[in-house]
Amino acid sequence: MKTNLLLLLILVALAPGDSAGARAKVNKGTIHARTFNFVKPSSKPVPGFLDNSEAVHAMIQKAITKNLAARGVTRVNAGGDVTVPYLVITGDNVSTTAIRDYFGYSDDLDDLHERAQKAYTRTKNPNHFEAGTLLIDIVDGRNFKLMKRGYASRPILRDLSAGAKAARIQEVVDEILRDVRIEP
Repeated sequence: MKTNLLLLLILVALAPGDSAGARAKVNKGTIHARTFNFVKPSSKPVPGFLDNSEAVHAMIQKAITKNLAARGVTRVNAGGDVTVPYLVITGDNVSTTAIRDYFGYSDDLDDLHERAQKAYTRTKNPNHFEAGTLLIDIVDGRNFKLMKRGYASRPILRDLSAGAKAARIQEVVDEILRDVRIEP
């Protein structure tokens, strides 16, 4: 199976649909915001199997901050006009892991993880693969309505330099947020 076909399968599985399970209602239109904040993570220790996760979170947050700053939206520690939760799902032919440190509590978290699990593990490709999906939400800071949800999947590449990894993450974030319309 080609990598592009695998990524298409994962993206289709995460796309909103009418199947069973909770679906978040996404408001459409322009987002009015001057400031944003990330979800504050819980104080639970990070599981040992997540090597270097804080460095990856820092790269993701830097990429999101850069993208939104280019649109005139400034990062604040708390109380932003919008909150930007994000979810990382990694997986292979056998299993998936949802890394939700900065996603917070959401009714559709289990559904998103379940759909990713099905997409990652139901491939007929007998070859081992590893992939990751980044999902980014933009939530109104006053009424907590979901204003935007986007995601992208990529094969996981090992042994990248920190600079190459950061550039790859920036590319993914820019792809996810490319259609977001934000005005002050």
